[in-house]
Amino acid sequence: MKSKKNINPLYKGMILIILSAFCFAMMNMFVHLSGELPSFQKSFFRNLIAFIIAGSILIKDRDSLEWKKGCIVPLVMRSFFGTVGILCNFYALDKLDLADASILNKMSPFFAILFSVIILKEKIKPVQFLIVIGALIGAVCVVKPSFSNASTIPALIALCGGMCAGFAYTMVRLLGNKGLKGAIIVCFFSGFSCLLILPYLIFKFQPMTLKQVVILILAGVSAAGGQFTITSAYCYAPAKDVSVYDYSQIIFAAALGFFVFGQIPDLLSWIGYFIIVLMAVLMFVYNKRKIK
Repeated sequence: MKSKKNINPLYKGMILIILSAFCFAMMNMFVHLSGELPSFQKSFFRNLIAFIIAGSILIKDRDSLEWKKGCIVPLVMRSFFGTVGILCNFYALDKLDLADASILNKMSPFFAILFSVIILKEKIKPVQFLIVIGALIGAVCVVKPSFSNASTIPALIALCGGMCAGFAYTMVRLLGNKGLKGAIIVCFFSGFSCLLILPYLIFKFQPMTLKQVVILILAGVSAAGGQFTITSAYCYAPAKDVSVYDYSQIIFAAALGFFVFGQIPDLLSWIGYFIIVLMAVLMFVYNKRKIK
């Protein structure tokens, strides 16, 4: 009896990063529904739930605890820059227009590719770079940033957040190449973030209603799903091949905005959705030809 043909790692990475985009879109929806709470408080709950889930997986599956040599430095760097990226993004969402903050945060795929080329020595074809640029243009059409405050500190912090996220994903790719399990990466990162934020939370904690607690738990579960899937995605495939699919989060966010908040996209947004989907299809076709 013949064994089933394994799915190509490139396709696994593509599917997983689309799933992560959906999970993070759900997380943003729940964070928005939680109301006016301090960004640090929202971030703490986001990471605490992910830490509990990842820790439970490690306790249940002892094989996941297998350690690999040379992982501690990139693991700490992934956790530190990932935490800074989250805090920068949350700060920007509080200080800038949502569109401006979103498009600056979506610079992370560019930085992920850049750092992968510099640190991991991964080569990128011009067509791949152009496809990612096309996806960013589609994102600009959707969020329609004003950039009226582009020279202000909040805008620079938002850009810094995108850069930190891109560097963190590069470290995830490096750890995946070393064979470190995704559960360890997620657990370490989430625990590191909670410890870093804990002092602020102790002194600035704001009481929450039961509804807010439930919503933030759901945000944490969604974030955990996003962390696991995006960690696996970058372990399976290079950023140059799958990062373009991260822009699908904008499409998921638009769908959730319509069904949950009654937000109706305008014509320019529909053009942006079309461009993003087109770029995703082009990348899929290109990768399929490259595999053949």
